[in-house]
Amino acid sequence: MSDTLFKPCIVIPVYNHEEAITPTLHGLQQYGLHCFMVNDGSNEACSRILRDLANTYNWVTLVEHATNKGKGGAVKTGLLAALNAGYTHALQIDADGQHDSNDIPKFLALAEQHPQALVTGVPVYDDSIPKHRLYARYITHVWVWINTLSFDIKDSMCGFRVYPLQITTDIFTHVNTPDRMAFDTDILVRCHWKDILILSIPTRVHYPIDGVSHFQGLKDNLIISAMHTRLFFGMLLRLPLLLLRKIKRRLTQDV
Repeated sequence: MSDTLFKPCIVIPVYNHEEAITPTLHGLQQYGLHCFMVNDGSNEACSRILRDLANTYNWVTLVEHATNKGKGGAVKTGLLAALNAGYTHALQIDADGQHDSNDIPKFLALAEQHPQALVTGVPVYDDSIPKHRLYARYITHVWVWINTLSFDIKDSMCGFRVYPLQITTDIFTHVNTPDRMAFDTDILVRCHWKDILILSIPTRVHYPIDGVSHFQGLKDNLIISAMHTRLFFGMLLRLPLLLLRKIKRRLTQDV
């Protein structure tokens, strides 16, 4: 496939991960991809480290928010920066080291094979995941299955994925999408509504014992609940189209 159809880079949203971001970058260096690191209004200690890393590595571009916008806001900024720089796809990976960077070649190979698709990880957890977070994910899984009328999206919350940039940015620049944790799920549902192929890859996820979580229990749960409600009514508006699509697929499979 020609470079004009597949030119990938990396996008990392960062908020106060001063301990983890350096080893995370070291693990990515071997893949020879340009990286857009988004400083989402981090504290001075983290911001200083991010600026030093950007000055050290010529394959890293630092984009900075003056104030914290949330993970979704940082991801959107990174994706737009990547698109404007001429890249076609962006591999999003978290700054805290929970994702297995050894799986990057698999993600990129599948994305190159299907350049119009969105490739996302399906977490395979070890014992490090807090049990309440594991169980809570299933609530979102059920809502996603309802709001897409399908089981096509295996996991909508994993932040390890490859975005087709033109398709994805077209969606969130024309529709109001969340700026916090809810973005990961919201954008997948909206891509599904647009009939964009969503492909899944199992990938190991490890929660560092001293890891920093920026999930704000009550606030983010309220935002996520509001997102599911908004998507549900959006699904109802699209119900005839979604049902027609399912019928066409079934007929195609039966032929």
